[in-house]
Amino acid sequence: MLEQESSTEELDETSLKRMLSQLEKRISKNQEMRIKYPDHPEKFMESEIELNDAVQELHIVATQSDLYHVLVNMNGITLLMSLLTHENTDISIAVINLIQELTDVDTLTESEEQATFLIDALTEQQIISLLVQNMERLDENVKEEADGIHNSLAIVENMTELRPALCIDACKQGLLTCLLKRLKIKSPFGSIRLYCSELMSILLQNHDENRQMLGELDGIDILLQQLAHYKRHDPQTSEEFEYMENLFSCLCSSLMFASNRQRFLKGEGPHLMNIMLKERKASRNGALRTLDFAMTGVEGKDNCQKIVDILGLRTIFPLFMKPPKGNKRSGETRSENEEHVISCIASLVRNCTGSNRQRVFNKFTENDHEKVDRLMELHFQYYERIQAANNRIDDDEEDDEDEMYLRRLDAGLFTLQLIDYIIIEIASSTTSIPSIRQRVLQILNLRNSSIDTIKNIIREYANNLGNTKKSTSVDHASTDGASNGNNEDSHKQHLLDLLERF
Repeated sequence: MLEQESSTEELDETSLKRMLSQLEKRISKNQEMRIKYPDHPEKFMESEIELNDAVQELHIVATQSDLYHVLVNMNGITLLMSLLTHENTDISIAVINLIQELTDVDTLTESEEQATFLIDALTEQQIISLLVQNMERLDENVKEEADGIHNSLAIVENMTELRPALCIDACKQGLLTCLLKRLKIKSPFGSIRLYCSELMSILLQNHDENRQMLGELDGIDILLQQLAHYKRHDPQTSEEFEYMENLFSCLCSSLMFASNRQRFLKGEGPHLMNIMLKERKASRNGALRTLDFAMTGVEGKDNCQKIVDILGLRTIFPLFMKPPKGNKRSGETRSENEEHVISCIASLVRNCTGSNRQRVFNKFTENDHEKVDRLMELHFQYYERIQAANNRIDDDEEDDEDEMYLRRLDAGLFTLQLIDYIIIEIASSTTSIPSIRQRVLQILNLRNSSIDTIKNIIREYANNLGNTKKSTSVDHASTDGASNGNNEDSHKQHLLDLLERF
């Protein structure tokens, strides 16, 4: 009768205080009965049911976020957090379900002030650490416990969406370790595995601390092991396809932390990606994107050398001639794949040394220099796009210089810079082959164009190296500071030397 009345009456501050007082009493009673009859569950079961009912009663609070401050001020969050470690997982799962409702993003966005009250209180109570500890004892093969895991992950997602800085604290409190463990469990694909990959992708996005931690936890190896299944097998469902894409996103994001590129190499990442490219399965586009990130910058040098050693040029250059089609499910387009291939070749040209460098250059002389023809075709294609963008920008006089440069990058300037970098490198470097330069000049003459168009693009690119606001380059994926300073200065000088010889 009491429950019926409380569920129908309108919740106000007084009734919420009564509910919290009742919850506190039932927690105390349950603890007392458990201590008194530790070996006789039947004697404390009634108090456990009453405790569960008290938790369920609080679900009504989620419909009135304007009372969240009362929940916090009356120690409601502290009481609920104490139940996350309750011996009976049914109780902890009930609390998790409640917190998940309370932190629902749609509810919290109704009042920024109330959301702050709740998030602050949960953070102070180290909720993520408690959730991680609780998930360790939950079995995803049991439906109720699987729901508890899912809702635990949802709480973290809700909190980090409202406060992105919590992503770093979450990983420090053991969440990243927990997610990696879940991915490693040998079990059929399921919704928990999908959610873990989703949340990990969020945690790694824009957070170098988490990328570094992933590397230190052998996360690169774990991601590669999970992806290995897809080198010869396609995902069976749309959910599994999303899972595979999330794994690739996690891997690419982690590779933005430059030192992880060495871990990728040690984990046989280049070999796996090369197989995926050859097998033409659903993983092909993700593998191409991953190689782009792994090979970029000076920290990608060893991966570039490895690609040549494992005969990866035979895989990459055919994709340069004919980029893979896009994929509607992943949203990746043929144009994006083309840009990834161009970036990979720019990295090969920059990073390979010795005989491997010569092998890369030799590819451009094959079949009557067909790859030089393709490179020049791309130059004109992207140059025309930039010219059109320049005309649009000229009509809009409100943008400042930096904003105009960024708009041109969005229009394809970044890819044009890579294309023209490849051109001057293979045509003007000390190891270049004379016939390549001759072919480049021949095509420029045929199109009534000038080497000045290429020179101007490279000169602008070189001048913007080191400008953190405007710079974009072959180093575009380095985020831990390893690809700046002397590296950028030496690369800039190298570009200027090439311009002199071109």
